[in-house]
Amino acid sequence: MRTISIVMVSVFLCLLVNCEQHSKEPYSQEQQYLFSMFENRRSVRGYKSDPIPDEQIEKIIDIARTAPTSGNQQPWKFLVIKDREKIDALNNATADAYIDYYKANRGLTGEEVPEKRQQLIERQKKYLEAPVFIVVLTDNESKHPNYNKWDGPMAASHLMVAARALGYGTVFLTDSFPLEIVRDVFQIPERYEIVCTTPLGIPEKWPDKPDKKNLDDFISLETITE
Repeated sequence: MRTISIVMVSVFLCLLVNCEQHSKEPYSQEQQYLFSMFENRRSVRGYKSDPIPDEQIEKIIDIARTAPTSGNQQPWKFLVIKDREKIDALNNATADAYIDYYKANRGLTGEEVPEKRQQLIERQKKYLEAPVFIVVLTDNESKHPNYNKWDGPMAASHLMVAARALGYGTVFLTDSFPLEIVRDVFQIPERYEIVCTTPLGIPEKWPDKPDKKNLDDFISLETITE
């Protein structure tokens, strides 16, 4: 089913840490493969329910933990949720939280609640059809906790590119499922800071490539101006 094997993900990791070739174009086949994983990562918002082998989940997290980290502190935790009851509980609790918000801030009336709540449940199910839901965390008791705010997102990025290498979709979420709701439903201790959440699964459809700014818009040589 997978079009790219775990072996190729190992090649990806090897390239990240051991590649010694620094020549200009043309790039090698291995280099082009690595670049394509970054270029073809997408934020996926609809998933199939097909199961993911445990060894592939572990490989994705194994790659994630190789991310750059301040003083090699490696402050990460990856909470992997596959229990459908827990995932359904997250859906319901999130819908309830948004209903409370809409009542307080958008004038949602009592008679409108059932329809609005069902809309929220169905919208969120597009994410939660995925067989796996991952919470990326950092440990507030790490060696250099002030640097966790940088270490955490780098690990999440590695996770998402590794998932793409195996043909799986992800999306960096921070408010679609409010983090305080995630913490409560999954009973995450205050010791851990939530970086993001992401479904992990086969996309219903890979999103089209979004428009990107020109490379020149990002590069300043030697100096930078407003």
